Amino acid sequence: MSEHTFDPQGDKARYDRATADLDAPLAVVDLRAFDANADDLVRRARGKPVRVASKSVRCRALLERVLRREGFAGVLSYTLAESLWLARSGFADVLVAYPSADRAGFAELAADPALAAAVTVMVDDVAQLDLIDAARAGGREEIRVCLEWDTALRRLGGRVRFGARRSPVSEPAQLAELARSVVRRPGFRLVGLMAYESHVAGVGDAVAGRPVFSRAVRVMQATARRELVVRRAQAVRAVRGVAPDLEFVNGGGTGSVQHTVAEKAVTEVAAGSGLYVPRLFDNYRSFTGRPAALFALPVVRRPGTGVVTVLGGGYPASGAAGRDRLPVPHLPVGLRLDPQEGAGEVQTPLLGPAADELLVGDKVWFRHAKAGELCERFEALRLIDGDRVVDTVPTYRGEGHTFL
Repeated sequence: MSEHTFDPQGDKARYDRATADLDAPLAVVDLRAFDANADDLVRRARGKPVRVASKSVRCRALLERVLRREGFAGVLSYTLAESLWLARSGFADVLVAYPSADRAGFAELAADPALAAAVTVMVDDVAQLDLIDAARAGGREEIRVCLEWDTALRRLGGRVRFGARRSPVSEPAQLAELARSVVRRPGFRLVGLMAYESHVAGVGDAVAGRPVFSRAVRVMQATARRELVVRRAQAVRAVRGVAPDLEFVNGGGTGSVQHTVAEKAVTEVAAGSGLYVPRLFDNYRSFTGRPAALFALPVVRRPGTGVVTVLGGGYPASGAAGRDRLPVPHLPVGLRLDPQEGAGEVQTPLLGPAADELLVGDKVWFRHAKAGELCERFEALRLIDGDRVVDTVPTYRGEGHTFL
């Protein structure tokens, strides 16, 4: 647990002082909070390396910062194009978290020894191997492969499912057969196994105002963890029976780090959202992080008592549409979205007693619902240490890349 105590007046004053000469909209990362969150992830990982999920950071400078810290090793990327770019930028261990159909990217990977040594691609179907082979375009480099298998908890003969719809491979025997397909095929080397338990790592178990739902989530997750310990061990044994020199077994996410590392079969965990701590990660009992990534919008209207309007703000997060995907006003405390308008593309009305203390030109600080998606809205992040901006670094978008 972080030792940080939320100090709304102090935090708002720090951020306002740090950005007093900067016009909003703008995005910041509080480096002290970011580093404290990184320390907390390492503590929860209990000696196993944390592979940083780039999707949740989307800033090369901050990826480099966290990878310089003891306890972090490697990147879990989200597209092949991003992975090749990171590898060309000096990142030596990049695992693509999702299967790809980027034929041009595979041709580049197969033709470049340095890229082929640094990047590992994800496979859960022989058809993906066929696509890579067809895309090689004469490239002869060996492709490093990681297999993904499905961790979803199933009940009632599979009619009830908890977990994201990812790999079609769920049984150890299926996984072993897929492993044999990789090992038998020239030009590929099986190096890893990944299993992301989204229903444990990515679902909060202490949702404010929903006690019955939260208890149901805790029961589901406890059941899922017990089942997963057995099934993951079986899956790893099945793959190691085919590829005994497997380099890594990756699992988990920010919300499950301490549970995933307890499994002997797991050699590393993945995490990224826990560095920024977006608002969806307030709903966990097992850890408390410090909000590190924020964005500020300027007050441009005062329509009446108890309401101000800020410019922009329509930054919803991905996933099933709902209020939990909207950004929320964070500072000053005492503001809320107008339920009739929500977060708007060009303006966002905010209600509450704190509105009457705000003047045109003042900043309102928001938290995004998810982590790295915020960076698709801003070209740069202002890095704050205490009450000073100590650096300005580009996001992926600021470097001219929108990978997905």
